[in-house]
Amino acid sequence: MRLRFLLRPGWLALTVVVFTFAICCYTLLAPWQFRRDGEQVTQNNALTTSFTAKPAPAAQLLPSGAKPDKNTEWHLVSITGTYLPSAEVVARLRTVQGQGAYEVLTPLRATDGTVYLIDRGYVGLSSDSGLLPYAAAPGGQVTVVARVRSDETDPKNREAFADASTNGKLQSYTVDSRVVAKSSGLTIRPGYFQLDQNQPGVLSPLPLPQLESGPYFSYALQWLAFGTMALLGWLYFTIRELRPGGALTTERPQRGRRKSVAEMLAEDEDEYTPTA
Repeated sequence: MRLRFLLRPGWLALTVVVFTFAICCYTLLAPWQFRRDGEQVTQNNALTTSFTAKPAPAAQLLPSGAKPDKNTEWHLVSITGTYLPSAEVVARLRTVQGQGAYEVLTPLRATDGTVYLIDRGYVGLSSDSGLLPYAAAPGGQVTVVARVRSDETDPKNREAFADASTNGKLQSYTVDSRVVAKSSGLTIRPGYFQLDQNQPGVLSPLPLPQLESGPYFSYALQWLAFGTMALLGWLYFTIRELRPGGALTTERPQRGRRKSVAEMLAEDEDEYTPTA
């Protein structure tokens, strides 16, 4: 039976590898890149809209403690309240435009009693990688305009801590309202709010993402092409193997032993020797 070669261990292993790779391309890798492309488009649309839209009251855009999502992230909101500098935390190990930095997170209690985590921007590092001095949050009631952001998540769930690098000020590994809420004992609504420039309490404002589509869509098409090429390659070699004799296993005819010069001269001499 000509299809029995498909049951050889080597061929079975090749088939498993090829089909596993193709399935991963179609069901994991390409969809992952399509999903990232969709997220990039959503982010770009939200940023573009925010450039012209008027800030909405935070309680209106995010009612009843709703978490920020793809439909609300990056939108501008206005919040009126009072900063709570005693609960301030700085986020460490940040990179802004290729430089190391800390981000300063200060809770703000709104006039309705809701506490929001405000990202006041970033501060550079000192010569020994410590925290440079920065201006304190203004006292009294202020109205800020900020962009809605989703909480970051620390896979290790580390709490805020203090050490000499920040002169005893609490620091965290993520910008996360839950970490600041736990360290301060405050009830802070989900998400955080990134200050734009020229806002009360802003330090160096964080730069906005670039409005570009990114390579994700082309990467997704490449993974689909790779999966298809793997299957077509397997099919091609399978068809060749099905040919009579098996194109991949047909042994080439062996060449005879190369004759020595003496043997060739002897044959020539026999050829021209006259017979009686």
